[in-house]
Amino acid sequence: MMGDFKPVEWAHATNIYEVNTRQYTPEGSFKAFARHLPRLRNMGVGTIWFMPITPIAKKNRKGALGSYYACSDYLSVNPEFGTLDDFMQVVKEAQSLGMKVIIDWVANHTGWDHVWTESNRDFYVTDRGGNLMPPFPEWEDTLKLNYENPELRKAKIAAMRFWVEECGIDGFRCDMAHLVPLDFWIEARTTLDKLKPLFWLAETEDANYHKVFDVSYTWEFLHTMEKFWRKETDINGLDHVLHKYEEKFPAQAMRAFFTSNHDENSHSGSEYERMGDAAIPFAVLCATWRNSIPLVYSGQELPLKDKRLLFFDKDLIPWTEKPALHDFYAKLFHLRATNPALRAGDPSSRTLRIDTSDNKSIFAFLRKNGNNEVIVLLNLSAEQVEVKLNGSFIHGKYTSVFSEKEIQLSHDSIHKLSPWGYELYAK
Repeated sequence: MMGDFKPVEWAHATNIYEVNTRQYTPEGSFKAFARHLPRLRNMGVGTIWFMPITPIAKKNRKGALGSYYACSDYLSVNPEFGTLDDFMQVVKEAQSLGMKVIIDWVANHTGWDHVWTESNRDFYVTDRGGNLMPPFPEWEDTLKLNYENPELRKAKIAAMRFWVEECGIDGFRCDMAHLVPLDFWIEARTTLDKLKPLFWLAETEDANYHKVFDVSYTWEFLHTMEKFWRKETDINGLDHVLHKYEEKFPAQAMRAFFTSNHDENSHSGSEYERMGDAAIPFAVLCATWRNSIPLVYSGQELPLKDKRLLFFDKDLIPWTEKPALHDFYAKLFHLRATNPALRAGDPSSRTLRIDTSDNKSIFAFLRKNGNNEVIVLLNLSAEQVEVKLNGSFIHGKYTSVFSEKEIQLSHDSIHKLSPWGYELYAK
């Protein structure tokens, strides 16, 4: 069930663009990244999520540069990216263009030489011998924090407060949120939302965390999309997970849907390695399904077809003058921002699966909010399909989102979709 917290109004129609600062430019700095802000705004990006911007611990680090998620100081900026003033400037520039900025917050663990390991050793979990320890054996470059210590909780909230007050950020993406007690997050949000209304994204699929968080992850659906491409499930399998989400999560719980992110790209492969030709129609689905907030990773607009960005070392995104999928995302994001039918977490926005003459190949649904409608047709097959939509509620004049042509639709309209093709009709 949802808690007492209310999402910021802009969250309902936003999207999230994840920024890997290190790999974004040859300089790997905030100043260099800022040059991309006009392009991203033109692409319709609503919310910029910076992967952790704090300094990276040197002890036990992986690779040459280490993991962003092994922090050495919660109150400083990674010198690899520039200065605190540089970060404050890029936040102001993004916000001046109409975008929001959130930062990655790693609450469960720090790096081995975080300042607290010297000043506040009692902030950490220890083994029977009193030794500091990682949360999991494979996360050997990090140390687990002890949330049974009330002083740690105060210090964590004070650190989060710093970024809101000093830099004016608009919210947090909370790493592995379910590894941290729920009551801590309630305490943190209660305190920090008094400074300004904030956006709260949890990397979790634990429905209980919607007592405090606005948005959670959809890992199960991501893996189901991958299974679909591997022919280990079918459209019924996709429907099963989406129906499960409706039963398990609060009715207005917003969910981050994605085909890639930093973990998936670096460790499992690009969306094309994992989903093949289904990657694009699935990207449309992620941007338009019920309560979805689409999440796009740095470089997906190129796209990064066979490129896995290294996680612990420098590995530059091979930018071109105009990324091939720039207009694709621009149309999707503009539609989300302007058509109330696609609002997430809005009880007035309804979603209805559409029966078709070929339900084995076509995934079709209607989003509706008052007189606003969006019809989504996805051909999840390698064959060209001619399909009829069954539903008397489909009638009237619509605009094709991608061709921008007006079209008259009725329940017996015939639609031709190319292999792995897609179509969006809006009114």
